[in-house]
Amino acid sequence: MDRLQEKYNKEVVPALTEKFGYKNIMELPKISKIIINMGVGEAVGNPKALDSAVSDLTIIAGQKPILTKAKKSLAAWKLRQGMPIGAKVTLRGVRMYQFLDKFMNVALPRVRDFRGISANSFDGRGNYAIGLKEQLIFPEIEYDKIDKLRGMNIVVVTTAKTDEEAKELLKLMGMPFKEA
Repeated sequence: MDRLQEKYNKEVVPALTEKFGYKNIMELPKISKIIINMGVGEAVGNPKALDSAVSDLTIIAGQKPILTKAKKSLAAWKLRQGMPIGAKVTLRGVRMYQFLDKFMNVALPRVRDFRGISANSFDGRGNYAIGLKEQLIFPEIEYDKIDKLRGMNIVVVTTAKTDEEAKELLKLMGMPFKEA
């Protein structure tokens, strides 16, 4: 069992039960999946840019991403419907816990001038989204081998019904939120 999953079972479950008074174990919020999305707008003019983004995302997530395609044609950007313009990967199970552990404990502290992440990025249904400016914060990415800095969006999807439950879940799991 993964270290973070073990922490969830031994520490987070009793703390959440005590704070919110859950009567059934199935009511407890848990992390259901993590979605990592990387948009590559330059792929319209340079299709090779998408290959390097896919390889970076594969190294970061440990799973091969799928290509996302344009939904609409936009003549101003020379974009046609169906052209690949990004990559995304959905992590579940053991890979999800391993990625979250690496993200919270290794990658986030490597962000320049890091003082914690915002606690206001919940969507109202218990899901948390964070945007990163560069992929270099992950230790697997070698600085010499990247061609361009690319950002990504990471969405942590939980089964929590409210933002308060989701925030408490992530805080107990070790997410470094800023003090207000």
